[in-house]
Amino acid sequence: MTVQPTEGDRSPHNLSVRTTLDDDTEGAESILSRVPSVCDDTSSELQRVAALDSRGGSSRNSFQRSGAISRLVNLVVRLREWAHRSLLEEEERPDSFLERFRGPELRTAPSRNSNTQPDVSDNNAKRIIRKKWELFVVSPSDNAYYHWLFVIALAVLYNWFLIVARACFDRLQVGNYICWLVLDYLTDTVYIIDTLIRLRTGFLEQGLLVKDQTKLRDNYVRTLQFKLDVLSILPTDLAYISTGIHTPQLRFNRLLRFPRMFEFFDRTETRTNYPNIFRICNLVLYILVIIHWNACIYYAISKSLGFGSDTWVFPNISKPEFSTLTRSYVYCLYWSTLTLTTIGEMPAPVRDEEYLFVVFDFLVGVLIFATIVGNVGSMIANMNATRAEFQARIDAIKHYMHFRKVSKELETRVIKWFDYLWTNKKAVDEQEVLKNLPNKLRAEIAINVHLETLKKVRIFQDCEAGLLVELVLKLRPQVFSPGDYICRKGDIGKEMYIIKEGKLAVVADDGVTQYALLTAGSCFGEISILNIKGSKMGNRRTANIRSLGYSDLFCLSKDDLMEAVTEYPNAKTVLEERGREILKKEGLLDEHADSGGLQKEDTEEKVERLESSLDTLQTRFARLLSEYSHTQQRLKQRITLLERQRNQTDCGAEANNGMNTGTVLSNETDSRAVAYTNSTSHLKKV
Repeated sequence: MTVQPTEGDRSPHNLSVRTTLDDDTEGAESILSRVPSVCDDTSSELQRVAALDSRGGSSRNSFQRSGAISRLVNLVVRLREWAHRSLLEEEERPDSFLERFRGPELRTAPSRNSNTQPDVSDNNAKRIIRKKWELFVVSPSDNAYYHWLFVIALAVLYNWFLIVARACFDRLQVGNYICWLVLDYLTDTVYIIDTLIRLRTGFLEQGLLVKDQTKLRDNYVRTLQFKLDVLSILPTDLAYISTGIHTPQLRFNRLLRFPRMFEFFDRTETRTNYPNIFRICNLVLYILVIIHWNACIYYAISKSLGFGSDTWVFPNISKPEFSTLTRSYVYCLYWSTLTLTTIGEMPAPVRDEEYLFVVFDFLVGVLIFATIVGNVGSMIANMNATRAEFQARIDAIKHYMHFRKVSKELETRVIKWFDYLWTNKKAVDEQEVLKNLPNKLRAEIAINVHLETLKKVRIFQDCEAGLLVELVLKLRPQVFSPGDYICRKGDIGKEMYIIKEGKLAVVADDGVTQYALLTAGSCFGEISILNIKGSKMGNRRTANIRSLGYSDLFCLSKDDLMEAVTEYPNAKTVLEERGREILKKEGLLDEHADSGGLQKEDTEEKVERLESSLDTLQTRFARLLSEYSHTQQRLKQRITLLERQRNQTDCGAEANNGMNTGTVLSNETDSRAVAYTNSTSHLKKV
């Protein structure tokens, strides 16, 4: 029962209570209306305690400290939010060097449901669940899909191994039938869920993941996999009602889900870092399945013919040494292994059906043996392919040095250099391995692998993303032996070097006195290839740099840099400004000089450019000459055809004229013959 105060009874205390309740109501509404954050699971609970404490404190007497707990809770909440925000910023802070190269990441737009507080009513909750289910599509490239394939592969392997064994070994089925029922229906549940997932599995169309339910369903229904999946989940075990539960043969249709197991094996072989070892394990698994099935069939044939009825079948189970289930299975497995591996040493068959079964086993064993030899040989060859190729390179160089009578000291240095490459796993040609990838992925791999080294290069700090790709793809790794000179004083600088690993020394002309030590991440020679205007260094080396031990360096030639910056004029200006600043800091810049710069070409570069232009002109001239020859040939063929047609026309006209002339001549001959006859007869009369 609530007593409403009258207008005159309102006191400051009542007004304060009403105000506190109103504030609490507004605070609760604001809390409900705001979007829940990541740390609301703990912070909201602390805020609720603080609100309760403030309400409780207003109703207590003034002797209690109503705001102490509230202030403490607020302090804890703020500290937690600050720590959580700092942690998120630290985790999500992108690398600026990689960010310039990769660009903004593709993010999915949030749905409207994610930005609003869901209604607590049952209808809205069901509607949201239904909408989420309609939008649920599994991508075959996701890790979740791969993990689900692992689950379904386990279910398939369970059926492949145990259903056949339970159908042949009665004691295995009868002794643990409750366990088998539980596992059977658990795998059936997995099969049904897998069918539903297959209905929601997307596929790529024009490079995009299809999410339309009708297309997904039609794409799955038209495949052979759908027919096998339907056959594998048919409730054939309903026949248990008439046959009893000890007939696992009714569940043989569960074996038809094997394509999902093969799909898991294929994806694992693609994902694993040890594909050869996985292939061997996969081959061993197939062989074990065949041997297991053959052992079960041998036991079933022995049971149908009678245990101990002859020397070939399984011995009589009434004997103590063959009465246990374990001994029965091990004996059959041993017999199957000896038979399929064509080792033999087993009792010869007695009956005709036994002979046929053994002949079939021998044929399967020959195929298994050939498969094992072929696959294992191929795997061993693939595993040693890198070593064989590397050894062939060493042998070729050894043969060349022996043929050219190279000194033993130099030959030893070459052999040690090769040993260093193989021992430190640097014998692989990175360009050859990555040649099948597009330039974008190749550059991203190179940046991720050599990120820490590239970050320290001064000219790369302000590069455009496109130029960075070009430069990274043009870096060539080089390995120097102890005592090798990377560059000598006075040499023309045509490349720059980045130290990836090792130590280099700046030495005097005697090669002993050391002025400085260069370690991993250092770079030198970048100013000489830029040829900055007013540089006192010019394009020549000013120091001797020698490798103290084995050193791994990246090399970028001047020609590659010129080729890269040709398409990036703005980047060319940035690089020159960057190099000018470096020279100015080191006091090596003459600001009044006008020579140098990337646009300045020497005679050799002009000749190369002219040669390139000449090659282009020759290519164009060859193309024009080819087109001219083709056109001339067609024109000749046309003229020949016209001449042939004209000759045929002329021959026809001459033939007609000849016929007319022959007719006239024959008439004249006839008339002359008649005249001659007449004259002869006239003479006779005379």
